[in-house]
Amino acid sequence: MKVERLAIPDVILVTPPRFGDNRGFFSETYNLHRMTGAGIDATFVQDNQSLSRQKGVVRGLHCQLAPYEQGKLVRCSRGAIWDVAVDARTGSPTYGQWVAAELSEENWSQLWLPPGFLHGFVTLTENAEVQYKCTNLYDKTSERAVIWNCPELKIDWPIAPEEAILSDKDRIAPNFSAAAGWFAYE
Repeated sequence: MKVERLAIPDVILVTPPRFGDNRGFFSETYNLHRMTGAGIDATFVQDNQSLSRQKGVVRGLHCQLAPYEQGKLVRCSRGAIWDVAVDARTGSPTYGQWVAAELSEENWSQLWLPPGFLHGFVTLTENAEVQYKCTNLYDKTSERAVIWNCPELKIDWPIAPEEAILSDKDRIAPNFSAAAGWFAYE
């Protein structure tokens, strides 16, 4: 398994191997011991899956507050997405900074975001299918969002604002300044 720490070292890009032949391929997409060895020491309690039928669908930037904060291991099994993690941990040396990676059926990479990060992505293809493992259960009262193109964050999205396809909830999310105090750096 290939392991790469990104510019925010707590965010890790992992790429499991695929073994293929004329029939197709096999891949072990999650292995507790290999992930722990890669620095992802997490217990996952919920798996989520989304399908975005159009290119340009933006989901995020989302998180959940304590006691339901979530770490996420994200992968794209069909199509491609540009996945973003924003450090929202007050006191962190990388507070307010972001990193991103393309996740696709071609590169087979996965992105680990520990608790305390905002998460979002934009679909780069039609029919992008995304799965992610979560370290905590979904709780509607704990969910929060920051506007995807917040000028405070200066995220270099690979899409023009007028091309973004957003949910009503994501369209009215506040700026990053609203996230102050949501998480503490430990």
